[in-house]
Amino acid sequence: MNIFVTGATGRVGSRFVPRMLQRGHHVKLLVRDAAKADWLHQLGAEVLEGDLLQPDNYVDALRGTDVVIHLAAQFRGVDENTTRMSNFDGSIALARAALKADVPRFVFSSTNNVYGAGDHSRPNREDDELRPAYHPYPQSKADAEVALLRLHREQGLGLRILRLPFVYGEHDPHITEFLPLLRNWNPAKRFSMAHHADVSQALMLAASTPGIDGRIYNVADDAPIAVAEMLQFHNSEVSSEALQQEFHPWDMIVDTTRIRDELHYRPLFPSFYSARDAGAI
Repeated sequence: MNIFVTGATGRVGSRFVPRMLQRGHHVKLLVRDAAKADWLHQLGAEVLEGDLLQPDNYVDALRGTDVVIHLAAQFRGVDENTTRMSNFDGSIALARAALKADVPRFVFSSTNNVYGAGDHSRPNREDDELRPAYHPYPQSKADAEVALLRLHREQGLGLRILRLPFVYGEHDPHITEFLPLLRNWNPAKRFSMAHHADVSQALMLAASTPGIDGRIYNVADDAPIAVAEMLQFHNSEVSSEALQQEFHPWDMIVDTTRIRDELHYRPLFPSFYSARDAGAI
């Protein structure tokens, strides 16, 4: 396949792109700084330097593409306006460019944080109402989903949305960076996770499966993990204050029935423990 990827130098993209190259796909990358993607160029990727908000600079490069996989996003460390411009405005600009270039498929990486706490007595499902917390990242992702789905309905964008959970593995420092926040959560709280290998699997399934335009899929492993387990693994103590924190039992836990049934997704690492035992953390 001819694959056009944004966010290739990010945590998900930098682990996804080499896998696609190893499988023999032609991969073209849109990056803001070509120097940061030089190592991917050395692996065989074609690198295009550009800005998502300036589609005239890359729309010609999209022609002949089989699928756009949009991973670029701002998560932490930037102001609300920058987050909005990247996650919402940039996504819509890219989608319109893909339509102009007649790209048949468009995979958008979203987050399970779009669900918010909810009020369900079960894991979050793809058709549930979105109630993102008041934070620029999940709000901008939820808004982008709505706008992209409108482009699908009104202009035929070949959209597939993946809602990713907490992603880890392959020397990604995400867990250790997250520990200070985890220490403030009730240790009984659980949350869904997915290893980078399984995120890559889900992305490829979304990119290659026919007949799923307009569909949304939760991605996760089979075993949500408790905060207490993660803290124990990192030799971190539970604070007495955290024990008093209230939490919703299904917040950050997703139902993966749809992706299993429709895309035949099966986690390579069904749990954090299986990844740990395989030396894949």
